[in-house]
Amino acid sequence: MPENSTEVTAAGIARLAGVGRAAVSNWRRRHADFPKPVGGTETSPSFALSEVEQWLRDQGKLAEVPLRERVWQQLAGHPAGAVPALVHTGCALLLLRTAPSTWPEITAVSDEGMAGVLSLAVDQVLTTRFGPAAEAGRAVHAPSPAELLPSVPLLRAAAELAAGTGIQETFEFLLGRQLDANPRQYTLTPPGLAELMTALVETGERPARTVLDPAAGTGALLRAVGRPAALYAQENDPDLAALTALRLALRTDTGCALAARTGDTLRADAFPQLAADAVLCHPPFNERNWGHDELAYDPRWEYGFPARTESELAWVQHALAHLREGGTAVLLMPPAAASRRSGRRIRADLLRRGALRAVIALPAGAAPPYGIPLHLWVLRKPGSGLHPSPELLLVDTAEPAESPSAGPAPAAPAGGRDRIDWQAVHGAVLDAWKSFEGPGHPAAARPGGARAVPVIELLDDDVDLAPARHLPPPAAAGGPAELIRVRERLTETLGLTGTLTPWAVTPSEPAHWPLTTVGELARAGALQLRTGGSGTGPGPVLTEHDVLGSTAPSGSLPADGPAEEPVLVEPGDVVVPVLGGGSVARVVDDATAGAALGRNLQLLRPDPAALDPWFLAGFLRGTANNRQASSYASTATRLDARRLQLPRLPLAEQQRYGQRFRALAEFEDALRLAGRLGGQLVQGMYDGLTDGTVAPG
Repeated sequence: MPENSTEVTAAGIARLAGVGRAAVSNWRRRHADFPKPVGGTETSPSFALSEVEQWLRDQGKLAEVPLRERVWQQLAGHPAGAVPALVHTGCALLLLRTAPSTWPEITAVSDEGMAGVLSLAVDQVLTTRFGPAAEAGRAVHAPSPAELLPSVPLLRAAAELAAGTGIQETFEFLLGRQLDANPRQYTLTPPGLAELMTALVETGERPARTVLDPAAGTGALLRAVGRPAALYAQENDPDLAALTALRLALRTDTGCALAARTGDTLRADAFPQLAADAVLCHPPFNERNWGHDELAYDPRWEYGFPARTESELAWVQHALAHLREGGTAVLLMPPAAASRRSGRRIRADLLRRGALRAVIALPAGAAPPYGIPLHLWVLRKPGSGLHPSPELLLVDTAEPAESPSAGPAPAAPAGGRDRIDWQAVHGAVLDAWKSFEGPGHPAAARPGGARAVPVIELLDDDVDLAPARHLPPPAAAGGPAELIRVRERLTETLGLTGTLTPWAVTPSEPAHWPLTTVGELARAGALQLRTGGSGTGPGPVLTEHDVLGSTAPSGSLPADGPAEEPVLVEPGDVVVPVLGGGSVARVVDDATAGAALGRNLQLLRPDPAALDPWFLAGFLRGTANNRQASSYASTATRLDARRLQLPRLPLAEQQRYGQRFRALAEFEDALRLAGRLGGQLVQGMYDGLTDGTVAPG
C-alpha cells in the first residue's frame, strides 16, 4: 500500500456502497479476496480506500464512488489528521467563495505549484476577513505551502463537490461528519437549543446586532443568529476556534464583521472593551481550574467573587460585563447553579439589581450531559434609566402541562435527546418570555409551567431559583376547576372500561389446533418479515418505547447515514419488540401508518387474504408462545419472531378471534388512560389539600 494512502473503516465502506454495516461484515466473512485490514484495531479495523474501491467495482457493488464520500474519506485519512485537513478545506472554500474567479488559475498548475499559490491567496483572504496575521489570538492562520501540499487532492475534490452542492453546505457536511465520528471529543449545542437561545435575545425592542460567544465551541450559537452586524467568538481549543471562525465566515457575508480568537476567556479576555447587544454562551460546567486564585480582584465580579466551585457564576458575570446597558445574555447552566449554597449571595445580588430576568428548566436530553434537565438563564445588563424588575420569570418545560381533554399522554422518554419536541418547547418558552416582557404581563403565563415570581419571595436563606420548587404541578396549577375536569374525565374513562370489560369467561377444554410458525408463513408468502433501525429521513419513527407504551411515534431518523430506505409501517402491520421477553404486539392503525420502524422492532406484514392482523397479534401475545420463541443465552432476553406459533384456522375463524383480541386491546388502552388520570387526580388532591386550594369537605 502506498505510504499515506487514505484508510477507511467498515462504516465508511458501508457509506460508499450504500449498505448497512452488517453487509460489510458478511462480505469480509464470505469473500476470501476482500481487502485485508491495514490499520485500526482488531475490533475496529481500517482498510485501504483504493483497495476497497477496486474490490467493490470488481464485485459490481460500486459503479463510481460518490463524490461526497470520496472527499470525506480523503479528509478522514489525511496524514496530518482530520481537523487540520478540515481547516485547510475551510480556507480553500472561503477563497472559492470570496474570489471564485481566481480558482481556475490556482488549480491549473501542478500540486506543488498550487500549494504555493494557494497559501498566498488564502493568507490574503484570511487577513481581509479576520484581520492581520500578527493580531494576537487570531483563530485561523494561513497554512504554509508544505502544510498544504498533502491536502491539494482533497481541496480539488472539495471544490468540485462545492460546485454541485454549495460551498457552505460542503463545509457543514464535512464538519458534521467529523463531529459525528468523534462524539466524545466535542461538547455540542444541539440546533434546537441554539435556535431557542438566539430567539430569546432577539425578542427585545432593540435587535441583537453585535453578538458575543465567549465559549464558542463549534460555533453553533453564533451560527443561529439571524442578521448580525458583528460576531465575536473566543474558544480555548485552537482547533475548534479555527473551525468556528471558518464556519461563521462561510455563513455570513462581508458586511458582517467577524472576530474569532483563541485563548482562555476568563484568564485572557480577547475583547476586554466590548459592549455587545447580546451574549450567547454554553460554558464548560463544574470547572475547578477556572482562574479562582489569579482573578480574585478582577473588575468583572460586580455581583460577588465566585467560589472555586461556582465557575458558572464566573461565566454569568463575564457575560454581563460584555453587554451594553439593556443588552441581553442567555447562558446554558447546570441545574445546581440555581440552588448551590455557595452561590446564594451572587444569585441574591443578581435578583436585587434586576440582572437576572428568567430561569428556564429544559427537558432532560436538551444538551450534554443528556441525563439531567439543564437550565437557561436570561440576564439583562442594568443601567441608567432601567428600573430593576420586581419579578423573576420561572419556566419549566421538563414536564409540559397536559390538557385533561387530550388523549393518552406519551410515557416519559427514555434517554430524551431524540424525543424532545423542540417546537413545543420553543412555543412554551417564547410565549412566556414575550408575555413577561410585554406591558402588564400576567402573573402566570402557563398554568403549572410558567410564573412571574416576586423577587422578595426568592430572597430567603437559600435563594433557590430552581423553577420546579416554585411552580405548582400541572394538576394543581389550575386549582379545583382543573381537578374537577380531571375527575370528570376519569369517571368517563372508568365508564368506558365498564363497557369494554371482556365478555364472561366460558370454561373450555384446551385446544389442540394444528400449528404453524411465523417463519413457515413467511416462506409460504402469507406474511413478510422486516427489521427496523436503518435509513435516513425527516419522518417520525415508531420506537420500541412507543410500542410498549402504546403511544404515538416519538423518534426521529438521522439526517445523514447509510443510504438505505427506512421500513415504513402500514395499516394492518403487526409490530413486536425483539428485546425484553414481554408479550407485546401492536397492530398499526391509520394514525401510526407512514412512520419508520425503529430499532429492536420486527414487523410482520400479513397478507389480508390469508391472515387477520388482530388474530396474528393476539396469538403472538400468548405467554407460552413468547417463552418458547425467546432466547435466554445472554443477559437480555431476545425474541425470535420466526419461532412464534399460530394455529391453522380458516380466515373467518381468525376474524372471530381477531374481534375479541381487538376488544381486549381497547380495554387495555382504557385501563392505561384511567391509571394515568387516576394518578393525576390523586396527586392533585394531595397538593390541593396541603396548599389550601381544596377544602376537606
